[in-house]
Amino acid sequence: MRVVCFGEIMLRLAPEGYYRFVQADKFGATFGGGEANVAVSLANYGMNASYVTKVPDNDIATSCLNSLRRFGVDTSDVVKGGERLGIYYLEKGASQRPSKVIYDRAYSSISQATTEDFDWKKILNGAEWFHFTGITPALSDNCAEICLNAVKTAKELGIIVSCDLNYRKKLWSKEKAKEVMTKIAPYIDVCIANEEDASDVFGIKADDTDITGGKLSHEGYKSVAKKLVDTFGFKKVAITLRGSISANDNNWAGMLYDGENYYLSKNYLIHIVDRVGGGDSFGGGLIYALTHNFAPQDAIEFAVAASCLKHTIEGDYNMVSVDEVLKLAQGDGSGRVQR
Repeated sequence: MRVVCFGEIMLRLAPEGYYRFVQADKFGATFGGGEANVAVSLANYGMNASYVTKVPDNDIATSCLNSLRRFGVDTSDVVKGGERLGIYYLEKGASQRPSKVIYDRAYSSISQATTEDFDWKKILNGAEWFHFTGITPALSDNCAEICLNAVKTAKELGIIVSCDLNYRKKLWSKEKAKEVMTKIAPYIDVCIANEEDASDVFGIKADDTDITGGKLSHEGYKSVAKKLVDTFGFKKVAITLRGSISANDNNWAGMLYDGENYYLSKNYLIHIVDRVGGGDSFGGGLIYALTHNFAPQDAIEFAVAASCLKHTIEGDYNMVSVDEVLKLAQGDGSGRVQR
């Protein structure tokens, strides 16, 4: 099965370890972005994953695309042009000090892209699944139109569409997000969200929940999932449930709703190495499970286990195998040395 992912990939610059920006005298360089992270997950699981974006025609962009190709991601439909690759700076949090992200992505090549850059009938030919996130239409009005064109074409071609809402307040307002995403939502089959996204984008809130205090109501999120399905006609809604104890330690679980039944995963207490890309690894795991006809309970268990493992890996990409995920999902979370 061929899956096409569309969005922005950026250069990630981060101080060593837990150094703060103001302490750092050097930054490690890697690459990452919501949809690119999903594509890498799927390629690592042995799937035919294609990534589509627009990047400048320079050596930094070549290095970026090489980082995807090394995992087997197809980049043949990437458009070259524009002036720059977006950058984000990451300061990793510890204990009660949260992680911090600073974006330097204004005027990036993808944000300046036009609808003429992407021939979606050609790009999506032979694909069975299309994935994007709410970050991409937030980049510019043109990107919002490009995303709308993409999902419309996908529907015409009978391709399943998934979207991780991924609201980013540094990119657009809640009002703008709701306006744009309400137009795109009718074309989405599988909606992925975290404990805040549905509220931020669509104003659909969970009752009896205190996110900053780490209190999440499963019943409240069942109501959120049902409202999303009833409002937009999504076939499935998956919600990640993160209970933040500190920057280093989180409770982590997920829920899947198929319009009739709710499936709640087991909970993991995770000690975090790098949480960036955690939601993307959940999305990648869910897409893999659904495309391989996992039973709903097994699908949410696979997605949550995949994401649990990602939190232990430096960088944006989730570099794990299907066997590793299945082992954890089936109950082996001891972390014992394998000899």
